[in-house]
Amino acid sequence: MGSQVSVDVGSMHVVIVGGGFGGMAAASQLQAMNVPFTLVDMKDSFHHNVAALRASVESGFAKKTFISYSVTFKDNFRQGVVVGIDLKNQTVQLQGGEALPFSHLILATGSTGPFPGKFNQVSSQQAAIQAYEDIVRQVQSSQVIVVVGGGSAGVEMAAEIKTEYPEKEVTLIHSQVALADKELLPCVRQEVKEILLRKGVQLLLKSRLASNGALQVNEYLQVEGYSNVYAIGDCADVKEPKMAYHAGLHANIVTTNIINSMKQRPLKAYKPGALTFLLSMGRNDGVGQISGFYVGWLMVRLLKSRDLFVSTSWKTMKQSPP
Repeated sequence: MGSQVSVDVGSMHVVIVGGGFGGMAAASQLQAMNVPFTLVDMKDSFHHNVAALRASVESGFAKKTFISYSVTFKDNFRQGVVVGIDLKNQTVQLQGGEALPFSHLILATGSTGPFPGKFNQVSSQQAAIQAYEDIVRQVQSSQVIVVVGGGSAGVEMAAEIKTEYPEKEVTLIHSQVALADKELLPCVRQEVKEILLRKGVQLLLKSRLASNGALQVNEYLQVEGYSNVYAIGDCADVKEPKMAYHAGLHANIVTTNIINSMKQRPLKAYKPGALTFLLSMGRNDGVGQISGFYVGWLMVRLLKSRDLFVSTSWKTMKQSPP
């Protein structure tokens, strides 16, 4: 994708609700194709939350994880809180009374989650960066730290803390015996446990956690019952792990389908592929799998752990990192 489309765009206006990995990717693709759109997000900056955990332990890193929307998307970006969607009149209502008309709607609202892994609140770039610098100071001043939840975010958080502050006592509490996501190979989950133990993380396993909801979509990522409303990323009920990488794939399918629908071409189905999942266990360690095959620390370090894909987001947003 990237070439301009030759359909009549006069009747088209795509509204994207949510500027996470999926929303940002969709906006970038529509911008490249010269399709009219408006991206709405409560923050004024894209948050590269794949690196949020390192931003919580390494001072100065947070500023690399927030990238201004308006610099990239200019007048196509609107900071605001969506308070309603009128599907009959095809408008998105913002807090304050503004209504944004749409021909097609992409819902990319992501998922909620606790700070620091997620930052889901109305905020300026500077205030968001400061929130991470504040938690860095809390980590620095704490000798004993407890991480609750041993999914991918929990194990990466524990590893980041122990990598940056090996002298601190870190305990990870998890409701099951196996760590990380259940879709991962058993050998990958076992290696996660061994890396944490090598780093000196104390594990308290078989102690409780909770659940989640998402929008029902069909194979074309259309919200059930609406041909011009799509859902991508974490808010879409697709049977695969919730990952930034998958949100980008969804965005590619949806922007293609919006153009195909205007050109009266067949829509493209989204088919989850073989799982690729990389767990960064601090900047010099990690484990994962690519297309169902185990990959060790060296490959994960080269692909993810050193940079956490921060440079990729700056490149997509056509900006230079600080």
